[in-house]
Amino acid sequence: MGRPRAFDEDEAVRAAVRLFGGRAYDGVSVDDLVHHLGVHRNSLYKTFGSKRGLYLIALRRHLVDDVNPLCDALADASDATDALRLVASADLALLLLAAVERAPVDEEVASEVTAALAAVDRAIAGALGVPDDLAAALTAAALGILLRGNPDNAATALTRYVGLLS
Repeated sequence: MGRPRAFDEDEAVRAAVRLFGGRAYDGVSVDDLVHHLGVHRNSLYKTFGSKRGLYLIALRRHLVDDVNPLCDALADASDATDALRLVASADLALLLLAAVERAPVDEEVASEVTAALAAVDRAIAGALGVPDDLAAALTAAALGILLRGNPDNAATALTRYVGLLS
């Protein structure tokens, strides 16, 4: 009979979300995971299967804990500026890194990223009553604002200059 698990799996996954969201998949070694998660290498492999296995679990946790609540909040957005601010101020680091680093080379990650971005698009479209293609453009603009920083001023400027959004 094996020993009881000496770590909290849920907390380890949350720590992995933070680690992968800060450094990306390729920037995190198994040694980094062992050190930051406080688990033994064997426990990591036994519980999650591999670094990629933990990454996928962490990505899915990020979607549940960060992207789904964002979509819920977007349902209450009063206008495009509000929607852009919500997206641009959300903690979406792991989603963005997954989109640019892993999705091009990992079909499973690509599927998760595509579904998450589509959910944000649908939430924006529903909240603002805009067509799907405009909602997708707003999502792209908001994510760009997030990458560049200063979400309040950029969202206000964008909606001011695109008259049909305000």
